[in-house]
Amino acid sequence: MNALLQPTLAVVERAAAFIRGEHGRVTAGQIEEKFLNGLVSYVDRTAEEILVAGLRELLPEATFLTEEETAPNAESNLQWIIDPLDGTTNFLFGLPHYAISVGLKADHIPVFGVICHVPRNEYYYAWQGGGAWRDGQQIRVSERAHLSNALIATGLPYYDFGRAGAYYAALQEFSRHTRGIRRFGAAALDLAYVACGHYDAFFEYGLAPWDVAAGVVLVQEAGGKVCDFSGGDHYLHGRELLAVNERLYEEILGLVRPHFTESR
Repeated sequence: MNALLQPTLAVVERAAAFIRGEHGRVTAGQIEEKFLNGLVSYVDRTAEEILVAGLRELLPEATFLTEEETAPNAESNLQWIIDPLDGTTNFLFGLPHYAISVGLKADHIPVFGVICHVPRNEYYYAWQGGGAWRDGQQIRVSERAHLSNALIATGLPYYDFGRAGAYYAALQEFSRHTRGIRRFGAAALDLAYVACGHYDAFFEYGLAPWDVAAGVVLVQEAGGKVCDFSGGDHYLHGRELLAVNERLYEEILGLVRPHFTESR
C-alpha cells in the first residue's frame, strides 16, 4: 500500500488540476440533474475518466465502482471506489469546499484511501496498518471525551427523505448537547476532518460507497471508529455511517441508534 501512495497521488493531482482549471467555467446549460438535487456536469465525468485511466495503469487487475459510471462497475478482490467530485453543488455554486475521493477495497474491506481538498490542494491519505496523514504529517482523531465539548458534522437529507424524522430527532439532541453542528456538503471531507480532529464525529444517511470508501480508512487509521447506526460494519453499502473518536463512540452511538432503530 505504501508503494501505491505516490503514484496514486500523482493520478489524483492530474484530476484535481483539471477541476481547478474548470472552476467558474461551467454554464447552466452544461449542468444536469441526475436525481432530486443530484447535480453533475462534464467536470465530474472528465475528472473521473482521468482517475480511471491513471488508476487502471497502476493496478490493471482491479475493477471499479464509480459515481459517474465512466468505467464498468464490477466486483473483484481489488476494486477502486471513486468519487471524482464530492461536493459538486459546492463547486457549481462557487463554494470552495469539494474533493476527490479515491478508495481501494481488498476482499470487501476498504484498505487504502486518498482524499484531495481540491481548492486548497490539500491531501489526506491512509492505508491499512500505515496510519493516516495530511500532506506528510501524521494525523489523529480528537481526544475530546465529553459530548458537551464535541463538534459534530453531518449531511442534511437532500433526496432521500424516508428517514428524515429519525434524522431530525437525532439532530435535535446533538443541537442541545454539543458545541455545535456543521454541514458543509462533502462527506469525504467530513471524514477527513474527523480523522484529523477538527470534528469529533460525523453521521449521515443516504451515502453511497464512493462518498465514504476513502474516508473510513482515514478515520480508522487515525484511531477512530466507523460503524452503521446499529454499531455494525454495514457502512460501505448500507447507506448510513457514523465516524467518531473512540472516547465518544459509545455515547454518540447510544444517541443515534434508538432513533434510527425505530425508523426501520
